Amino acid sequence: MLDPEIELGDLHIHVGAAVAPHILWSIAHEQGFKLPVQTYWEFCELVTAREDKVHSQDDYLAILHQWTEKIQSSPAAIERSIHEIIGKEFRSSRVSLIELRFNPMKRNLGGERDLDHIIHAALRGMDRACLEYGTKVGLIFCLAREFAYDLNEILLKKAIKYRHRGVVGIDLAGPEINAIELGPEVDAYADLFARARAAGLGTTVHTGETPLTGPAGVISVLDRWQPSRIGHGIAAAHSEEALRKLAERGTVLEICPSSNLRTRVVSGLEELGSKLRLFGAHGVPFTINTDGPYLLNTHLRQEFDLLLGAGILTEAQALACVATAEKATFIS
Repeated sequence: MLDPEIELGDLHIHVGAAVAPHILWSIAHEQGFKLPVQTYWEFCELVTAREDKVHSQDDYLAILHQWTEKIQSSPAAIERSIHEIIGKEFRSSRVSLIELRFNPMKRNLGGERDLDHIIHAALRGMDRACLEYGTKVGLIFCLAREFAYDLNEILLKKAIKYRHRGVVGIDLAGPEINAIELGPEVDAYADLFARARAAGLGTTVHTGETPLTGPAGVISVLDRWQPSRIGHGIAAAHSEEALRKLAERGTVLEICPSSNLRTRVVSGLEELGSKLRLFGAHGVPFTINTDGPYLLNTHLRQEFDLLLGAGILTEAQALACVATAEKATFIS
């Protein structure tokens, strides 16, 4: 167990997977949101990724896209959501360095709400929480694999516009069946990521999380998009080339243990441990993160306790992950 006085950093938290059910329940009622369930306890089941109902990445993402993101789709809802996440992470795990990622276009009801109002509200929630808890927080805008290129370009432009207000980076997320990094648009997206870097934004990409992108996705992203970090990237352990390139370029993997276990991209702790040990042996830097604290019913100290208790990490290695997060953050 890590010293409870040590402050931690979580670089991979999705807003749609990190708000407590009782807060989402309250927001839904405030907005008059029609829910498919009648009671609070049924609602908790609806927005939690229980092991018996999540068997893949698609099952996990369905909860976000069908319910939590919709409930957060107003300026008031996104402001409250981000404020609540930051406070909860600090209180539960003493997480004082936090990068929160979300897609503003998945919070504006297909254009019914103004995108800039959604972004301003998110920044207000962040600023309020930082003032209350003394935390360092930045927002990452997630481009969507399922979006057309022009919509993702708009998201990049918004990230650049709000670069000096607290938006620190861009990401590409979504179902890996839409493997842009392995398709004909790979060069067009290389331009988007180059523009982000030129504007001073950090860059990260969800890839190599499932066999749909696998090591080939990691290698393509490293060669064509050149991000500073990769979200998950757990499949890189299957490729000597991917391991070598990650180590040579110092690209940081954002490892999310409970998420990988719940979505079955690793078969269990033994496989997860073997992959993390491979990363360590090849000099691939990685951080430990939560991905979706409430959706997965976890927190950052629990993630470290899981790895320490299973003998996957030593205390020194865990502390090295904490230090890597401090170095790899996009927050200046």
